[in-house]
Amino acid sequence: MNLEVFILGTSGMMPLPGRFLTSAMIRREGELFLFDCGEGTQISLKMLNIKWKKISAICISHMHADHVTGLAGMLMLSSQVDREDPLYIYGPPKLQEYIAQNRKLLDMYINYEIVVRTVEEGVVHIGDGYRIEAFPLYHTKPCFGYSLIEDDRPGLFHPEKAIELGIPKGPLWSQLQSGSPVVLENGQTVMPQQILGPPRSGRKFSYVTDSLAKPSISRYVDQADVFLCEGMFEHALLDSAVEKKHMTALQAAQIALEANVGKMGLIHYSPRYTDRELKMLLAEAQEIFGRTFLGKDRMIIEIPLKD
Repeated sequence: MNLEVFILGTSGMMPLPGRFLTSAMIRREGELFLFDCGEGTQISLKMLNIKWKKISAICISHMHADHVTGLAGMLMLSSQVDREDPLYIYGPPKLQEYIAQNRKLLDMYINYEIVVRTVEEGVVHIGDGYRIEAFPLYHTKPCFGYSLIEDDRPGLFHPEKAIELGIPKGPLWSQLQSGSPVVLENGQTVMPQQILGPPRSGRKFSYVTDSLAKPSISRYVDQADVFLCEGMFEHALLDSAVEKKHMTALQAAQIALEANVGKMGLIHYSPRYTDRELKMLLAEAQEIFGRTFLGKDRMIIEIPLKD
């Protein structure tokens, strides 16, 4: 089962040539989930040849322009294709008003259902084999991070145990592999745990941008396979980061280390840094957490199954 991360934009505050505003997308078995929607999101989607028709949910971190200004265009674009399923949009207070006013003032033609929901901490969206959870961040406006978390999978199937129990090869094996008990012709009930190994964990993706560095964030992103986190400033500008309620790349690395994530991608860079200067942020972060990489626009990261 494929799980891919697409970094659509990495710039904070303003778009730059080759660096659009912060946005990321997850593709899971063809289903798409968008996290933030700054200027340039549509362009990156087009360049990556991603079909926006498959977007199931859009998760907005907060109501600052560099995270929502691409949303109106995305909603209008989605009316250009046949769409039967609702589009769910999650975010902080005022998101619903922002979307409603854009639809009214721009006289948008929308031919599908849009469901906008204000988020609080906890599960905000549930699908087949996964859920999306929101958690509070610490910015100048109400702000949320998000994690997409897959359900645990059944353990490895041991055919020799099935044979020992007299279970004929075929549909009953598949039923047990899926985690359901079976009843044999002699009336005996066989439970999945009798022939399966321990449950195998699913995968996890976490997204954090525009926040002070707080210890609680580590708990929410714990064990994420891929963690995208803002690295707005070098640590020499810590005072500026605190004043503006952002974090440095080094602080992001400390969170990644405490959370024991698989790897961390830095995003949401200050426009003060050229592409060459971003290596300084990477170096600072890697001193703390070696599995850090620089997120780049249109970078694709696959998250393989763990076993």
